[in-house]
Amino acid sequence: MSSLAYLSALELAAKIKAREISSVELTQLYIDRIEKYDADINAVIIRTFENALARAEQADRVLSDGGDLGPLHGVPMTIKESYVLAGTPSTWGIEDFRDNISDADGLAVKRFRHAGAHFLGKTNVPTELADFQSFNPIYGTTGNPWDRSRTPGGSSGGSAAALAAGFSALDAGSDIGGSIRNPAHFCGVYGHKPTYGIIPMQGHELVAGIPEADLAVCGPLARSANDLKVALDTMAGPTEREALAWQLNLPPSDFNSLKDLRVAVWPTDDIAPVSTEVADRVVMVGETLAKLGAKVSDTARPEFDVNRTHQNYQTLLTSVMTGALSDEKVAKAQAVVDNLEPGDTSSEAVNARATVLPHRDWIRANTQREKLRRAWRAFFDDWDVLLCPQMATAAFPHDHRPFGQRTIKVDNQEQPYFKQLFWAGMIVNSYLPSTVFPTGPNRQGLPIGVQAVSAPYRDYRTIAFAGLITREIGGFVAPPDYD
Repeated sequence: MSSLAYLSALELAAKIKAREISSVELTQLYIDRIEKYDADINAVIIRTFENALARAEQADRVLSDGGDLGPLHGVPMTIKESYVLAGTPSTWGIEDFRDNISDADGLAVKRFRHAGAHFLGKTNVPTELADFQSFNPIYGTTGNPWDRSRTPGGSSGGSAAALAAGFSALDAGSDIGGSIRNPAHFCGVYGHKPTYGIIPMQGHELVAGIPEADLAVCGPLARSANDLKVALDTMAGPTEREALAWQLNLPPSDFNSLKDLRVAVWPTDDIAPVSTEVADRVVMVGETLAKLGAKVSDTARPEFDVNRTHQNYQTLLTSVMTGALSDEKVAKAQAVVDNLEPGDTSSEAVNARATVLPHRDWIRANTQREKLRRAWRAFFDDWDVLLCPQMATAAFPHDHRPFGQRTIKVDNQEQPYFKQLFWAGMIVNSYLPSTVFPTGPNRQGLPIGVQAVSAPYRDYRTIAFAGLITREIGGFVAPPDYD
């Protein structure tokens, strides 16, 4: 039965509709696996098993009566703790929000229910959703199913871990600095960061009614590219207020074969060097495409300065992440800025200035970003897909020291912990869609993912690409210890 747990959500929905398995049986299978294995992983930290079984019984009754709940009919899924699910807390790992229990489902949860899915529970996150790891004072630490001494990523780390371990058929996360994509890379699953604005953030919130933040997006994680597509179809579209005036009409995938594509390959960069094994995977995917007949370049790049691009992202990201700081902390940050040299463009200086950024300077930074977006648009006039790393290494060991004390070892060279934000950041900063897909484990048995990026609103192109390329190189592989 373990092989059943690892099927895609769409395959499972088809089996339910064909009456090869009932929704109740499938839901119980996932519950049994969580109860058997999750004590060592700690991915599903809020469990709604009773409600899930009741919803599964309802799905089976509807089917018996000739009904169909939708493309995910009777499929059990999990969802990131930061989403609003009736009767459960949404804390974002923050102690002060331990009792922040919702009395109704949020928008994303409602949309998944409307598509026929139901929820086994919620998955773990880092405090404030602000780390490449997933640990917090409320729920503790989540381990990577491939090696529990290592992180599954963050901030959607519990989501990726649950999928990899076969605890759930589908999940949804959020991303502002790789928080969907780096867990997908670390755990060997698929993750899609959509074009900014096409999926509402409503229902992914600590407090209702907060305006949507710059950069941040919601999106799906799955064990197949086809599941990413159905989840994107489910999540995307205007809110009720917006739907009065506009609709979303994403263009379909525009190629039939990988040989039809023009692909640029960017395996590493001096601004944020990645390990040889990660760079080699990007190159391997490019070589596979070239053998299939695709046009592939390892020199094509957008027309911008990468250092200034990363500084722009750091500025806009820090502006979002520090928006709720207390007056006391803002005053301390201002004192740091007052003592900076005018020409200091170090990461520490850029982040400090962004913490106290005047609105007029934010507007200037946003204008600089608009130039970057135009450069990307010109680039994607000539190239269909960009391949690049998501993170500098495979999953690294848990490290819960203060941020300032952490580093990442890349081919035995120490790097600053947040240096690897470059690869996620240049994509999210310009609102581009990106799909991370698995390329198989490394010599240590740890997954490596690669990022496929395309032009704004070409989400179906990157998802279709991920599906086709993994037919060639292999897709999701289950970790060995959960049979």
